[in-house]
Amino acid sequence: MHRRLAFIDTLRGIAVLAVVVQHALEVIVREHPTGAYHAFLHDAIGYYMNFGRFGVVLFFFVSGFVIPFSFPASASPINDFAISRFFRLYPAYWASIAIGLVTMQAVMSRTYPLSQIAANLTMLQSFLEVPHLWDFYWTLTIELLFYLVCIVLFAAGLLHRRLTAVAIVVATALAGTAVAGLVEHRAAWVVTEVGLNLSAMFLGKIIRDTVIGGSLRWRHVALCTTLYVLFAVTLSSKRHGGIYQDDFFYSYSVGAAYVCAALVFIVFAVVGEKMAWRPIAFVGVISYSVYLMSPFAMDCVHHYAWPGDGPLAWFVFVAEVVTSSILVSFMTYSLVETPSISFGRRLRSDRSTPVAIEPALGRQGAAQ
Repeated sequence: MHRRLAFIDTLRGIAVLAVVVQHALEVIVREHPTGAYHAFLHDAIGYYMNFGRFGVVLFFFVSGFVIPFSFPASASPINDFAISRFFRLYPAYWASIAIGLVTMQAVMSRTYPLSQIAANLTMLQSFLEVPHLWDFYWTLTIELLFYLVCIVLFAAGLLHRRLTAVAIVVATALAGTAVAGLVEHRAAWVVTEVGLNLSAMFLGKIIRDTVIGGSLRWRHVALCTTLYVLFAVTLSSKRHGGIYQDDFFYSYSVGAAYVCAALVFIVFAVVGEKMAWRPIAFVGVISYSVYLMSPFAMDCVHHYAWPGDGPLAWFVFVAEVVTSSILVSFMTYSLVETPSISFGRRLRSDRSTPVAIEPALGRQGAAQ
């Protein structure tokens, strides 16, 4: 059995809490009078740093650190990987759709076309050119795409070649920076942003290969991180630049999110288990459910338990959102995620723990 790494769970906890706090603060700024505090709150989460994007990109780094090493040493590694990922993602995702539909009907009397719901059940709605039921589902499309790329590379015998990830990040960053700098077309920038997110994932693998695998050196990390930062800053200035308004996405905030996520991840990877913090690591364990359920918990809190206006009330609101999200997510983690993962494990040919070094509490020594 392979041990798990607590600092990875801590990173997941930080990531999902950043997303939840960003969304809660956006509700305050968008929907309530903030008076003299408006500029401070608005700029803090929109102009200087988008904490939601920071959290999402941190998740991408963690995926790159873990997912390429999740192919089990079995007779059918690709099949077993696909089964494992399916039961890891889809049941909780379907539960979030059900909870979301009920919540939107109860809180906002909002319904959705049956065709849109059906397409979203596949998690392939982006490829089918059908709108997401809720915007935060976009990250799952990136995850699925990364899984597909990993499967192709694994089948070709390239996934664990020493310089494969380095070549991908270098090529993607150079091409993406060129497109962002030279092409004046919004659709091209949107597609290029997918490449930036995949670059973050493969950079996570490069860091893992350096810190734990020992197959790469820090010069590889330095080169790829530099190109990734250049890519992120250039694309953000084009994709989210211009006049700053109320969408909370601006070149500074998004570029800062990508850069800070890389720096935070590198620090945690270097220091290892000393960076693990049990309370945040616990949130990291249930972070997928928190990510999926927190928007609906927030809608309920906002509708039924709004504490009022003013700094203290806003702090209470954020605390209510975080607390209710964790409570609801612990239930879905216990009742949906855990049984689904266990069931999927029984369907795999190896029926054992996958090769990945997964996160858990109470272990020391990231590089051991």
